Amino acid sequence: MLVPISWLKDYVDINMSVEELADILTIAGLEVEGIDYIGIPGGNDKDRLVWDRDLIMVGHILKVEQHPNADKLVIATVEYGGAEPELTVTGAPNLFQYLGKGDISDLKLYSPFAMEGAILYDGHKEGQVKAKLKGRPLRGIENRCMLCSEKELGISDEHEGILIMTGDYTPGTPLQDVLGDAVISIDIIPNIARCASIVGVAREVAALTGQEMRYPSYEVVMAGPSSAGKVVITTENPDLNPRFTAFIITGVEQKPSPQWMQNRLRLAGQRPINVVVDISNYVMLEMGEPNHTFDYAFLRQRADQYNGTDGPIHLITRLPHEGETVTTLDGTKRELPASTILVTDPAGPLSLGGIMGGESSEIQDTTTDVLLEAAAWNFINIRRTATLMKINTEAGFRFSRGVHPSQAILGAKRAAELLRTLAGGTVWHGVIDYYPNPPAVTPIMLTTAEVKRLGGIELTNAEIKRMLEALEFTIEDKGDGLLVTSPDFRLDITGTHDLVEEVLRMVGYDKLPSTEMSDTLPPQRSNVQLEQEERIKDILVKQGMQETITYRLTTPEREARLLAGDAGLVPDERPYVTLANPITVDRVTMRHSLLASTLEIMANNSRFQEYIALFEVGKIYLASEAGVLPDELNRLSMALTGPRQNPHWQASGESDSLDFFDLKGIVEAIIEALHIDDFHVEAVKHPTFRPGRTARLLIGEKQLGLMGELHPNVVEGFDIRGEHPVLAAELDLDLLCAHIPDLHYLVPVANYPVVREDLAIVVDRDVPAQKVEAVIRQTGGFLLKEVSLFDVYEGAQIGSNKKSLAYHLAFQSPSKTLTDKDVLKQRQRILKQLENQLGAKLRV
Repeated sequence: MLVPISWLKDYVDINMSVEELADILTIAGLEVEGIDYIGIPGGNDKDRLVWDRDLIMVGHILKVEQHPNADKLVIATVEYGGAEPELTVTGAPNLFQYLGKGDISDLKLYSPFAMEGAILYDGHKEGQVKAKLKGRPLRGIENRCMLCSEKELGISDEHEGILIMTGDYTPGTPLQDVLGDAVISIDIIPNIARCASIVGVAREVAALTGQEMRYPSYEVVMAGPSSAGKVVITTENPDLNPRFTAFIITGVEQKPSPQWMQNRLRLAGQRPINVVVDISNYVMLEMGEPNHTFDYAFLRQRADQYNGTDGPIHLITRLPHEGETVTTLDGTKRELPASTILVTDPAGPLSLGGIMGGESSEIQDTTTDVLLEAAAWNFINIRRTATLMKINTEAGFRFSRGVHPSQAILGAKRAAELLRTLAGGTVWHGVIDYYPNPPAVTPIMLTTAEVKRLGGIELTNAEIKRMLEALEFTIEDKGDGLLVTSPDFRLDITGTHDLVEEVLRMVGYDKLPSTEMSDTLPPQRSNVQLEQEERIKDILVKQGMQETITYRLTTPEREARLLAGDAGLVPDERPYVTLANPITVDRVTMRHSLLASTLEIMANNSRFQEYIALFEVGKIYLASEAGVLPDELNRLSMALTGPRQNPHWQASGESDSLDFFDLKGIVEAIIEALHIDDFHVEAVKHPTFRPGRTARLLIGEKQLGLMGELHPNVVEGFDIRGEHPVLAAELDLDLLCAHIPDLHYLVPVANYPVVREDLAIVVDRDVPAQKVEAVIRQTGGFLLKEVSLFDVYEGAQIGSNKKSLAYHLAFQSPSKTLTDKDVLKQRQRILKQLENQLGAKLRV
C-alpha cells in the first residue's frame, strides 16, 4: 500500500524524518518495502529527479493566445514571481479552451513552471529520460520556459496536457513546497489489515510516537427530502453480509475532482477519473472502507417495474441462483461460483458484493442522482469468491482481509459529505442502515504474569494500560489484571496472545531482552518416521539420484496419462479430494500418484539433458470412507533415463542405455542398506509399463510397489523426450519403513580367505533367476557369503525352452581355511537342491 506523507500528516503530526518513520513502522510490524521521493531530496537514487527550488516553481496562467505561426501551438502568459510575466509556447491541448478569453487570472489556473536550465524528464521519450531545458525559438517565438506535464515532473506517465492546479497558490513558490512529497510503500499482510488505509497507518504512527490522532469529520449535512421508505434492504445471508448502509444523493455534478484529491490519488497509485469515482476511491484509501455508487435513476426505473410507481427500491444481498451471470464494470460476463454474494434487486443482479460493481448500474456521464452504499462482508467468503473468479480489486483486497462492520457507516458518511461539498450533491435526510448481525464484544483479561510468560518482559499494569490505550483499546483495571476491550476497527484480537503481541509492538521488538524460555520444555523424542525417510533419501543420493519436491495438487486428467499404455482401460475411478477454491485450473485435486508428479519433472528436464535420475518422497491422498479427511499415504517414486555413462574420450563407441536392471539394482541397494529380509520380485503386467519389462516388488506376501520400463504411450503422454528407455517405480513407503528392523547384526571381518567358485546350471526358461538364487542361498548356509548372476544364455546347445544361468559364488568360514573338499561338498549340496526343487542340471 502506498502512503503519501503529506496525506498522512492530515491525521497525525510527524516530527521525524521519513527514514526514521519507516524504521519505527517496520519494527512495529508494518514492513516498509520502500520510499519514493517525489521532487524532493532523499534516498540514495542518484538518477531520481529533484525539482530545483530556484528553477521549478508555481506559475499563474494569466492569458492564453494563439501562436501566430502555428495552429497547434498557443502562447501562455505566466506570472512566476519575477519582475515581469513570462511568455511560453506550448501545445498543451487543455489550454486551447481558454483561447480568446483575454485575462483569465480570475480563474486561478496554476501550473508547474520551469525556467531555463531546469532538469526535467523528457515527455516525448519512453521511460524517464532526463533533459535540461534550453531556450530556443519555436516557430519564430523565443521560448525560455515551460509549463510542465505530470510525466515531465515524474509524478505519473500522463503527458496529454500540462498539470493544471486550481486554488489559491502564490506564484513563484518552489514546486517542492506544493507538490513535493515522499511516499512509503507498506506490505499489508493479513494480520495488519486494519492498516490498509491512510487513517489506519496514522493510528499506528500516533500510538508509536505519542502524537494525537485526528480523525476526518463524519458529519453529514442532510438538506434533501427524507429517504424513509425509499429503499428497503434485505439480507438473505447475514453471516455473509452483516451490515449494509446507504445514502440517497441527488443533483451530483459530473466533473473532474479537485487537484488536491487527484494528486493524492495518483501518489497512492490510483488514476483520477471524475469526482464521483474519485471520491469513492479516496474514501476507500483514506478509511479502508470500500464503497460503491449506483445510478439511482436506473434503480428507480427497475423498481417501477417490479414494485409499481413510487414503490421502494428493494436491494437484496444473496447467493446466486443456478445459471445466473453478472457483467461487471470491466465489461466481462462472469459465471458465478456458489459462494458469490450478490447485491441484487427483484429484477436481477446489480454487483458482486465486496468485489466489483455491475456494468448495468454503473455511473454514467449523465448521472445526477446516486445511491451510495458502504457495507460489511464476510472476509473468508470474499477471499474465496475473488480467488475462484480471478478478480483482483482494491475493494476485494480489503474485504478479503477483514473490515469491521462499524466502519461501514463511517465510510458512507465520509463519502456522502464529500459528494455534497465537491460534487454539489444534496444528501437526503436519514441514513439507510441495515445491521442484522453485529459482532459480539468479548473483553479479554490480561495479567502482567501472562505478558512475562509470553513476552519475556516485566511490565506493570500501568505501563500495559498506557500502551494499549494508545492503540485505542478500552481498559478496566481489575486489580489483579486488566479487562481489555478491542476498538471497533479491530477484528484480529481473539485472545491474550494477541494483546501481548500489541504490547510488545509498542515496546519495540528491537528493545525486547534476550531471555530463556521459562516454561518447561516438552520431552525430546526422535521422529522415527522422519529419520527413516531421511535415511532412504541418503541411500538414493549415494546411488546418484536427485531429490525433487512437487506440488501435491493436480488434475485427474494429468494423472490419467499413467494408464495410457492400455487404451481400453477405464481411468482411475477412485474419488479425488477436490479443492473448494483452487488457485489455478491445473491444481484442483489432491494427487493419487506420486509417480505422475515425478514424471512431469522428468519431462521438463528432458528438453535440456539426456541423463536424468530423480526420486521423490511424498504423500498421496485417497478419499476416506471413515470421515471427511482423506487418507494420507507415504510413497517413494523413482524415474531414470539416459546413457549408462557420460561420453568420455577414452570410451569406445556409444554407451548403453540404462535399463530395467539398473533400476532394479537401485531398489535392491535400498533393501540391502535397510537390512530388510524376505524381499522378492515377480513379473506382472500393468498398463503403465511395457509388457515383459514390469515387476511387482514384494516383502513377504505384501506388495511394496511396481517398477519397470514405461510404456511408450505413457512416455509420449508425458512428453518425455530422448531416445533412451524410461524406467520408473513407485513404492509404498509406509510398508517399506515398517519392515526396517530396529537392530541388525554386524559380522566381523573374517581372518580366513574367500574361496570363489562359478556355477552354471540349465533350467526351464520360465524359472525366475531370483528363485534360483534363493535356493542357492538357502542351501549354501552360513559359509556362502555372496551370490551374483553374471551370465544368461539361451540357444540350441542347451535345448528349446531352456536357459543357462551362471553365478559367481563366494565361500568363507569364520573359523578355518576352507579346503577344496569343503567347497566341493557345498557345491554338491547346492546342485542337489536345485535339481530337486527346480529340475536344474549342471551345465558342463
